[in-house]
Parts: sequence; C-alpha cells; structure tokens
Amino acid sequence: MRRLAAALFASLCALPAWSGDLLAIYRQALANDARIAAARAERDAGLEKVVQGRAGLLPSVGLSGYSTWNEVDVHTVLPRQERNYNTHGYTVQLTQPLFRWQNWVQYRQGELQGALAEARFGEARQDLMLRVAEAYFNVLNAQDALDAVTQLRTAAAEQLEIARTSFEVGTVTITDVHEAQSRHDLAVAQEIAADNELTVRRQALAVLIGEQPGMLASLRPGVELLRPQPENINEWVDAAELGSYGVQAQHLAREIAAREVQRNRAGHYPTLDLVATHGRANSGYYTQGVDGGSRTDSSTIGVQLNVPLYAGGGISSREREAAALKIKADADLDTARREAALAARQAFLGVTSGLAQVGALEAAQVSSASALEANRLGYEVGVRINIDVLNAQSQLADTRQRLARARYDTLLAQLRLKAAAGTLGEEDLAQVNALLDER
Repeated sequence: MRRLAAALFASLCALPAWSGDLLAIYRQALANDARIAAARAERDAGLEKVVQGRAGLLPSVGLSGYSTWNEVDVHTVLPRQERNYNTHGYTVQLTQPLFRWQNWVQYRQGELQGALAEARFGEARQDLMLRVAEAYFNVLNAQDALDAVTQLRTAAAEQLEIARTSFEVGTVTITDVHEAQSRHDLAVAQEIAADNELTVRRQALAVLIGEQPGMLASLRPGVELLRPQPENINEWVDAAELGSYGVQAQHLAREIAAREVQRNRAGHYPTLDLVATHGRANSGYYTQGVDGGSRTDSSTIGVQLNVPLYAGGGISSREREAAALKIKADADLDTARREAALAARQAFLGVTSGLAQVGALEAAQVSSASALEANRLGYEVGVRINIDVLNAQSQLADTRQRLARARYDTLLAQLRLKAAAGTLGEEDLAQVNALLDER
C-alpha cells in the first residue's frame, strides 16, 4: 500500500503544473519580462523631464560661506606693526527668473517628454501582449502538431499490424507491409521532431514569464472566431494613422523638436531675474596686544538684466541644427503614419483571409475524416489498397495541423489589428482568453 501511494505521488509530481490561461501568462510576463521592465524604467526616467522643466520657472536658493586667516606685517618709519586676523562669513542668494523664454519653452518640452515616455511605454505594453500571445499560440500549435502526429503514428502502427496480419494469410503483398512500415517510421520521426519543437516553444514562453510554463489552456473545439468590427478596412487605416502608439510617439517627438527650435532661438533674447541676497561678514583681529573685531550684515534685492551680444556664432549654429532636426521629425512622423496604415491593412487582411482559411480547413477536416473512413472500409472489403489508407491518414493529420495554425494566426491577426489602431488592451486579451479551456 505504501509503495502504491509513493508511486502515485511520484506520478503526480511528474505531471506539469497548471500554469494558467493567456491572461494569467500575460500578467506573469508583465511582472517578469526584462524588456517591459526596461521600458517601465525608461518611462519613469522620462516622467522626470516634467519636474526638470518646471524647475527652470521656480526660484533657486544658494548658500555660500568662507573663512580666511590673514597675517599682515606693516613696515613704516614707525615701529613694525603686526596684525593677524580671521575673516569669515556667508551669503544666501535667491534668484527668481522673471523673463527667461528658453526656460518656459523647456518647461513645455518637459511636459511633452513626459507624454512621450507614457506613449512609448504604452507601445511597449502592446508589444508585450503580442509577444505573449504569439509565444502562447506557438506552444498550443506545437502541442496540437504533436497530438496530430501522435495520432498519425498510432494509426500507422495499427495499419502496419493489419498489413502484417493480412500478409501472413496471403491477402496482401510484401509491398503493402513495406509501405506501412515506411509510413510508421516516418510518423515516428515526425513525432520526435514535433516533441522537440514543443520543447523549444515552451522555452521561448519561459523567457517571457521568467519560469517554465506548466499546462496551458487551449482553444475549445469548434470555437467560432468573430469578424473584425468595423468590417471596413479604411476605417481601421484611419484609426491607425491617428491612434497608433508609434504615430502618437512620433507626433510628440515632432512637437519637442519644434520647441527645441524656439528654445535655441531664445538664446538671442535678454533675460531678467529677481535677485535677493543676505550676507554676514565677521572679522576678528589681534594687533599690538589689542584684540578687536567687527561684524557686517548686508541685504540686497533688485533685478538683474543680461543681454547676449556675441557668443562666437554658437547660438545661431544650434538654432540651425534644431531647425534641421525639426525637418527630420516631420519626415519621421510621415513615415510612422505610413507604417501604421500598412500594419493595419496587413492585420485586417490577415484576419479576413484567416477566417476564410479556417472555414475551408474545417470543411477539409470533415472531408478528410470521411475519406479516411471510406478508405479503411474499402481496404477491408478489398477495393482500396494499403497506400490509400496511409495517404488518407496523412492528409487528415496535415489538415488538422493547418487548421490549428490558421486559428491561432487569425486570433493573433485580430490582436495585431487592434494594436495597429492603438486600442489593444487587457480586455482584448480577456476576449481571446474566453475562447480557451483547460486541456
């Protein structure tokens, strides 16, 4: 009894742990993926640009202090005089910009850079969703391929046994046995390759979530895939040209470049600051046996005007540089819009063609299954030969693999279509997740 319990416990431990569904895997990746962690840190760094830009509009306060020892010898016609003393003091200065146009422009740039950081992080999150979905579906597809090849190998083994039995009783030739043996050996080789592919795909998913995945929820049999809404490709293209995270990020980069031109041009403008200071100076001395000292307190407040006259041409050069970069940003924005439109078109066509392929392959699967049954029956009554049954088995296994791949590709194209429009979110993964079920 103890041995049976121990064997049962060992077999349970050998089974892969239940890892979860698509949404659970995404949340694991959100917490453990190195690329999204880097994007999150980059976002946090970009948000600091808002604080740095605002700092140029706020007052700055500085404190300076000094302490000096002095030794003075005075040589005149009178007796030599020595005077040794220490001076020390401090100064506090407050400076409040009143007119610094470049600082105001930099403040607006900081706000735009913060928005740019958020847009890039949003794009990184969408990219993570697509990477997780692709890796997840690759595992499911590899598992489906392994199951199909395993069924093919089992069927080929049965057909091989039938061929051997029939050869022994003289109803088939040795050629039928060799054909059945060849198909069985080929199925065994395909099963080994499929098992290796499944291991590779599971490892690729492990890179995203930081650990080996357990059992994954798979698509429910006969699940119906929905058409994209709206079904007009031009509406998706228009949405992508406006809402794509890549377009949003490049639009913000263009605005930042435009303000960089203004900021460098402001180098020619005068600046006006409010300056207030308070200081104290202490001086203690010893001369001719007499100790003495003094203390001076001073406070000032006023405005300070600075007018740039000539800086060696550096300001004008930086202004021209910023203007050229602004032109580049305009071109990059146009490129981003075109790429977003292309991505939307490709994804939309991927969805529509994928749905058509799924429908055709579902019909082909039914036909292939019927053809296999007909060939088996024909083989039993002698109107079909062994190779006909083997071909029907291979055709059914291939159709099943292609149907599974078409379903996963269509689901992934749906997610890519929403990502192209900048609307992909967890709720979209949840909709796909509702199509899954435990194996």
